[in-house]
Parts: sequence; C-alpha cells; structure tokens
Amino acid sequence: MPYAYDDQNIFAKILRQEIPVSPIFESDHTLAFPDISPQKATHVLVIPKGPYRCFDHFVQAASDAEQLDFFKSVAQIAKQLGVSEAFGGNGYRLITNSGADSHQEVPHFHIHLLGGEPIGPLTSR
Repeated sequence: MPYAYDDQNIFAKILRQEIPVSPIFESDHTLAFPDISPQKATHVLVIPKGPYRCFDHFVQAASDAEQLDFFKSVAQIAKQLGVSEAFGGNGYRLITNSGADSHQEVPHFHIHLLGGEPIGPLTSR
C-alpha cells in the first residue's frame, strides 16, 4: 500500500525550519526535541528527517542507513537524558502510533520517549 505523506504536517514544517524547536539531539537522519505538552518528567519526540507517515512506511521505504541511524539515535538520546538502565537510569517507554485507531495525531513517523519517573501500565485493560 502506498503511503500519502502530508508535507504540511507540523514535523515537516519543523524539519524545514518553518517552526522553531530546541533540538536536544540531531544526526544525519534524526532529530529529537522536547514535547510541547510533556506527559512525564522526560518526554522527547524523536523523528526521522525523511518523509515517512508511520512505522510501517518507515520500515518499508527508509534506507538501511536511515533506519540504523534512527534506532541508534533513540538509544543515544535515552543515554543522554539519563533514563537508560545501561547507564544508571531507571528505564523509559517508547510509544509510536500508526493510523486512526491508534490516535496518531501527526502523520509523520515519530517516537515518544518517556521516562524520568514511574510511568505505570501501558493500557487500562
């Protein structure tokens, strides 16, 4: 199935520097910045720089270099933020949504990295 990418979504505008953010991490293929409405002590958005609508689209269409950079960047960000168990933190949660049933609000693949305090169960049922 082909994915239609909306290049007017907020993350596309951030990547074009039409909307300012304060990056906490940037690599060739990845950008991370604080969520504007944090749900936990640590709440960062991690996005690929390429035009990918959701996780499935990213895995199917992104190059191996983009995918490797993205996932290694997520691990580096967790370390940098002090939430990685491998480096003395107490852990973190990664959340990504895909499509209407998941309540994906921005049609650009992204991961919410949450931590810095207990998060609780993933769902209520």
